[in-house]
Amino acid sequence: MTNKVSSRLKATVAVAAIVAQLAALPGTAFAFCGFYVATADSKLFNKSSKVVLARDGNTTTMTMASDFSGEPKEFAVVIPVPTFIERKQIGVVEMKTIDHLDAFTAPRLVEYHDGDPCVRYDMVMRRAMPMAAPSAVAAMSYTDGRYAGVTVEANYDVGEYDVSILSAQESDGLVNFLIDNDYKIPAGTDAVLGSYIKQKMRFFVAKVNTERMAGMANGYLRPLQVRYETPKFMLPLRLGTVNANGPQDLIILALTKNGRVETSNYRTVKIPSDTNVPLYVKNEFGNFYKAMFDRAVERENMRAVFVEYAWDMGWCDPCASDPLSNKELVELGARWIASDDDKPYRSMGGANAYVTRLHVRYDANTFPEDLVLMETRDRGNFQGRYVLRHPWTGKTACEAGAQYRASLRVRFEQEARNLAGLTGWSLSDISARMEQTGQLTRVR
Repeated sequence: MTNKVSSRLKATVAVAAIVAQLAALPGTAFAFCGFYVATADSKLFNKSSKVVLARDGNTTTMTMASDFSGEPKEFAVVIPVPTFIERKQIGVVEMKTIDHLDAFTAPRLVEYHDGDPCVRYDMVMRRAMPMAAPSAVAAMSYTDGRYAGVTVEANYDVGEYDVSILSAQESDGLVNFLIDNDYKIPAGTDAVLGSYIKQKMRFFVAKVNTERMAGMANGYLRPLQVRYETPKFMLPLRLGTVNANGPQDLIILALTKNGRVETSNYRTVKIPSDTNVPLYVKNEFGNFYKAMFDRAVERENMRAVFVEYAWDMGWCDPCASDPLSNKELVELGARWIASDDDKPYRSMGGANAYVTRLHVRYDANTFPEDLVLMETRDRGNFQGRYVLRHPWTGKTACEAGAQYRASLRVRFEQEARNLAGLTGWSLSDISARMEQTGQLTRVR
């Protein structure tokens, strides 16, 4: 006999689609690293967004996905980029690939079931990018008039998108150019554009070619991808605040060779994790995580970037979804991987892939600067992980079983305090909910 409570090895993993659930809840706005503009007076709202960044030396591959809802003809996006972009550096990827990486790294709920306390268990440790023909044209520069200082450096056909690369010497000409090309620019854009112009950045402008889209079988807008060389590892945020309706959320999924990605100009903190919570959270995980993240953001005065996952892509424990294949990782920009087949990725010498999931909530006041990122050598493992421990429900006709039963009340009370501390929910309400769902009655 032993007083040590054994747990069944098998853990059931329940992963919440955090972004999707948050998008459906009131009071939360979502953002993008650029801004959306619309023809006429159409109101476009950045509901949610994910950005995948693959960084290898000075090469950055950025893949941008957003839950845009509206007529495709109304879609357009303006993104600051640090250098001129050639056609071969632009492509589209399948949304399902980004969704796969999102699910693989999502905060997770795990379940463990206590074993029979009267039986001794020996614990067993657990176990690319499609390219259309380029249509670049000679650069067109405007030296005076409404578009003074604007240069259209290139135009490209990329799948369902028409892409232009613009540069400018001052913001007035650039704003006039965009407005006269039937885009409604949010108020306050000129000042933000001006700051990027001073940094000698270009502007990646994309809108939908509805005729080409009509000839495709997709029926939806695929994420755009752009690859460029720059010693600056950064993500522009400020344009995303121009047409924002309150604070915004952005998920950054960063693929690197060496280790965890963090921000160098803002605090990077790990989300609270590895905490036991009451069993009823299983059916309310979306609300739980939203409340917990809200509280974490409030604790940091909305001035921090949160790590939700950081792990070698070659393994996971527990796995929230099937591992990504070599082909999927290469599609998302991890071109240093030697193979691009459909086999699950496994770390091999010189072909390491490490993923960091960052979650930032921001507005113009709390994040006045773009995110400056850095790749560290830290390959430690971290995941946003919350634990359900189901008590043993069988007979316990032994001394150890009696001690186990007596310990459950204390354990459940601690779980209630954990949940209150994470979310700010009332301890009395949590206890009532545990009583209602039968968890507390099991110890009587």
